[in-house]
Amino acid sequence: MAGVGMTKVDRHYDKGFQELAHMAVKNLLNDVKECSPKAIVVGNMLSSSLYQQDSLAALVADAIGLRGKGGFKVEAACGSGGYAVATGYALVASGLYDQILVVGLEKMADYPTSSVTLALAQAADFEHEAIYGASFVALNALVMRLYMHRYEAKREDLALWPVRMHEYGSKNPYAQLRNRITVEDVLRSAVVADPIRLLDSAPVGDGAAAILLASEDVIRKITDTPIQVAGIGLGGDSLDLSSREDLLKPTSILTASEKAYKMANAEPRQIDIAEIHDAFTITALLSIEGMGFANFGEAWKLVREGRFAAGDRPSINLSGGLKARGHPVGATGVYQVAEVAMQLRGDFPGVKVSKAEIGVAMNTGGVVTLTSVIVLRR
Repeated sequence: MAGVGMTKVDRHYDKGFQELAHMAVKNLLNDVKECSPKAIVVGNMLSSSLYQQDSLAALVADAIGLRGKGGFKVEAACGSGGYAVATGYALVASGLYDQILVVGLEKMADYPTSSVTLALAQAADFEHEAIYGASFVALNALVMRLYMHRYEAKREDLALWPVRMHEYGSKNPYAQLRNRITVEDVLRSAVVADPIRLLDSAPVGDGAAAILLASEDVIRKITDTPIQVAGIGLGGDSLDLSSREDLLKPTSILTASEKAYKMANAEPRQIDIAEIHDAFTITALLSIEGMGFANFGEAWKLVREGRFAAGDRPSINLSGGLKARGHPVGATGVYQVAEVAMQLRGDFPGVKVSKAEIGVAMNTGGVVTLTSVIVLRR
């Protein structure tokens, strides 16, 4: 990885896809000596369903002065960004191209909540779940209720996660939500789908993030601080929840993590910094456990004890996570990879972890249905 660039996640009512892409790539250009991508990969989920806009690679190429470059959109629901990075890696690792621009791009804020909720429901089994009124939030609420019941976790215990995320987000200039909150704020916030409350949930926002991937033959010509993509794993699970063997043992995360760790010759205990997918509080707990950072049913207890905070190994979601940095769904995975890379280089503008050598980004789509785990090494 040669360089990264991001926009602040926000409700960018005055900016379209092209403006957001241009801002992200402009910031990337300040991060590298040279940028000559041979193709463009775009991570996006909702451009078709909300904006009736496909051909995003051509749109991005025009926005940044690279008309004529080929490319395509990668869609894996909320995990589109991570899958786009994996695709860009494969294009370089195969030898087909020596430089690939990966852009995560999403706009959501222009539409009312009801429209966005309906579009997000397409990340689940629409025919067998959403059509009966089970929204994406409702499905996650079922999993959260089961987690609390099986592992005897109290509601106030689970409220500690969003409080920590807002603390970190308050110090991240790219974050959408930069206000601090308390456990009481979480417990008093509006019920979205019981037991999920508003402050358990990532906000609706817009954003773009970009990374430049390059082969070993050219990397030293364009940056003095390359970050190695050391391991990549992809995993999946059934789209519908009813046919899963165990809702609290996320097969997609387990599969993706095992593959990525093996490829990188790394173990969970060696990870210094991680950005995980916490669209809801329950997603954070499943991610921590599925990636091997905690035993099943133990993540909430460890968070309560102060684990995974800044300075711990791993330090998790120092960006504020999806909860506070924001979750422009198809772009999120690219933000995560960019943030981990900046932590490894030591120039992340928010809460930092010192002398990190190995980091990981974990992005998932659906109710942990399609997952990518990407291990980075300084």
